[in-house]
Amino acid sequence: MNKTELVETIARRTELSKKDVEAVINTFFDVTAQVVAKGKDTLTIPGWLKIEQTQRGARTGRNPQTGETIKIKASKSVKITPGATLKAIAKGDKPAPK
Repeated sequence: MNKTELVETIARRTELSKKDVEAVINTFFDVTAQVVAKGKDTLTIPGWLKIEQTQRGARTGRNPQTGETIKIKASKSVKITPGATLKAIAKGDKPAPK
């Protein structure tokens, strides 16, 4: 499902306009980006997901083509962790909402 299909599905189920639904989704993305950019906060939706910025330390790697050892700089990344409810739905232990 892509963003357009998501907007259409939510609009149909909630009887809101596509424009309103898209505004809410875009705002959610904006807030998520702000939380991740700060690096100190975590966005948590209990049972569903947790989004946070992570730090990766500097390390030594290897070029797979040449076998040469290279230094990899420290970097920042995003970690998205599924919650218990989402994991149970994926496993089939719990039915997905209709």
